[in-house]
Amino acid sequence: MATTNKCIASLARLTLSAPTRAINATIPRFLAPSIIQTRYKSAGSIAMRAREREKEKAKKKRRMQRFKDYKHATPSKEEQFSLCDAMRYLRAAEVGRPPKSVTYELSVRFRTPKNSPVLRSRIRLPYPVKNDTRIAVICKEGSGAMQDARTSGAVAYGEESLFELIKENANHLPFNRLICHTDSEPALKKAGLGRILGPKGLMPSLKTNTITRSVKSLMREMVGAEVYRERVGAIRMPIGNIQFTPKQLSENVKALVASVKGNMVRMEDRVKKDLIEVVLSSTNGPGLSLNGGFNSTDEKVTPEHLSTAM
Repeated sequence: MATTNKCIASLARLTLSAPTRAINATIPRFLAPSIIQTRYKSAGSIAMRAREREKEKAKKKRRMQRFKDYKHATPSKEEQFSLCDAMRYLRAAEVGRPPKSVTYELSVRFRTPKNSPVLRSRIRLPYPVKNDTRIAVICKEGSGAMQDARTSGAVAYGEESLFELIKENANHLPFNRLICHTDSEPALKKAGLGRILGPKGLMPSLKTNTITRSVKSLMREMVGAEVYRERVGAIRMPIGNIQFTPKQLSENVKALVASVKGNMVRMEDRVKKDLIEVVLSSTNGPGLSLNGGFNSTDEKVTPEHLSTAM
């Protein structure tokens, strides 16, 4: 066992010993922050600054040009088909489905600027797709227009009585077309039926040509007629039943394309529209771009083969 003097001596040596110095840690050179030199762009001459401004303007113009036209303002790069070939493939896609529930649909696409006037019109196809047109006529009670509506087969006619019918059966209207005589236009505006008829596309207006002085002639024109309207640079509407023959479908396609082209010509003074593509599709089938031809590329397939029932 150590004595007391030896313990005190050992403590004294520890107290008098020189303190240890902290060793400076060396930092590797690649970890040390490098000196950042700030460089400034020279102002340049007046001509250089002008060129820079022109470049910025051109870049902005190109950027804005991308959004000027619609996205499908150029034809698709997919293969194009003749009418008989397109019908052949679409009929194959609809095998096993009820023929009455399947229709052909035509999409006419064109290049048009945004926020430009839209195409809208009414067309009577050579072979109508729908025959369930039910017309109601807003006209004064006991007038000659009311007599014309009754003899032409209108399902409902009148003024106050028709307004009450619309308000009471807002969700189950007995008609799908509504026209108004010119003399009843103030009463229609006063009735406030825009909230009911507007969302259904039934509100009569001069723009849609559903306010007329001759009820009889307008009803004759509307029976069997279809209304089309441009939406997002394209017009889409049913063009025929799946049981239509190639000749019937061809005449309907020609009639619609001719009507659209005529409307485009009449609007040339306000806006320029260019037709770029015509696409045929069916209820459950794909969309096939048409090349303007009629006969099939397969000599074994004739229009008679596509005229039989599915």
